[in-house]
Amino acid sequence: MSGKKNIVFGFLYLVLTAALGPYMVREMLPVAGEAAQKKQQVVAKLQLLADSGWEDPETLERLDAEAIARRTAEAVLAINAQLNARAPLESMKGGPHAHGNLESLLNVAAGLVLLFLAVPRWVKEAISWIFIAGALLHSGMLYLVNFGVGWAGTVLGTGIGPILILVGLLAIGLAAAVGLRPEPVRD
Repeated sequence: MSGKKNIVFGFLYLVLTAALGPYMVREMLPVAGEAAQKKQQVVAKLQLLADSGWEDPETLERLDAEAIARRTAEAVLAINAQLNARAPLESMKGGPHAHGNLESLLNVAAGLVLLFLAVPRWVKEAISWIFIAGALLHSGMLYLVNFGVGWAGTVLGTGIGPILILVGLLAIGLAAAVGLRPEPVRD
């Protein structure tokens, strides 16, 4: 039964991609949280100095231009560190997680359409495997890249995954134009 494997793959891949999202957040969020906390402390201290006319509350001495510049640089570096700590988290949400979920559901939809196509079995099988390979070679490689697997970046760089998804969409569209079974007429 062509299409069944896409439906099964789609739901299992959706579970995997949905589960990897919280896992990556759990792994990356503490680092981002620590950076945010440090940024908050440094910026609050800088704000306190600015509000007090640049007088250091610890020494009660007025800060000179060099000290003010140093404290400002610390604040800017803390803000940058926070942004850098959040970058992998944002990258995961926008890249592999979103694409994995989309390609999972795309496989489910393709599988459902394949069940109703009246085209040769080999055409259905080819379309089915194209969608599965496309998902694995696109969002699957995106996940591996984020986990630090070097060769996945090379595979991803070829663009074969997105190309297979587009070929699959074109193929299933043409197959549907030719072989979609009409709904039986009922009196």
